[in-house]
Amino acid sequence: MIESLYNFDIALFLKIHRGLSNAFFDWLMPLVRNKFFWSPLYLFIIIFCFKEYKKRGWYIIGGLLLTFALGDTISARLIKPFVARLRPCNDVNLASEIIQRVPCGSGYSFPSAHATNHFGIAIFLIMVFYPKWKPILPVGLFWAFLVSFSQIYVGVHYPLDTIAGAVLGTTAGYVVSVFYKKLQPGL
Repeated sequence: MIESLYNFDIALFLKIHRGLSNAFFDWLMPLVRNKFFWSPLYLFIIIFCFKEYKKRGWYIIGGLLLTFALGDTISARLIKPFVARLRPCNDVNLASEIIQRVPCGSGYSFPSAHATNHFGIAIFLIMVFYPKWKPILPVGLFWAFLVSFSQIYVGVHYPLDTIAGAVLGTTAGYVVSVFYKKLQPGL
């Protein structure tokens, strides 16, 4: 069972990493996964929350920071060192298959902290803003999926790493949003 899941994960990784290879994705996906690429969006969210929601904006930003801290701590500090799964770009068995699109890094692969953090932030924002702005659901999920997909495409994570990160981030975002709604009912 574990062996077949492992083989499936590698096969799916290669279908995405090599099979979907094209010049547009080679340009776009390294940008999408870059932490600075989304800085204007993060700044917009902060300004929007403070401008539109005044004091409540502080709670929203606090909820986002708590979601990020919770997801990142659990994924990067607890699970990754315990599982200690090599990144695909560091796996000697895949060395001839990897297309070097970004620096690989030396950290572990499972779960993807990028997927955890972006799904966590997306779910928290969806839970907070959905009652007033329905498009946040597809926009937020697409954004988190795109960042997660880019991790596979550039070769630093396997699909199951990003799926586990998405589940963990979704859980963190949901849990923090429940606490937020108890402290700040209604928007």
